[in-house]
Amino acid sequence: MKTIFAGFAAMIVIALGAGYALDRAGFSTAEQSAGENVRLD
Repeated sequence: MKTIFAGFAAMIVIALGAGYALDRAGFSTAEQSAGENVRLD
């Protein structure tokens, strides 16, 4: 049981870390869909 909880904790830490890292790297949805190549009418 202890191993399962450690796995869940690691999964949460990895997911939050990846989300933060990708947001800092410029891969957020807002940054990908905004720019001079996007034409919105």
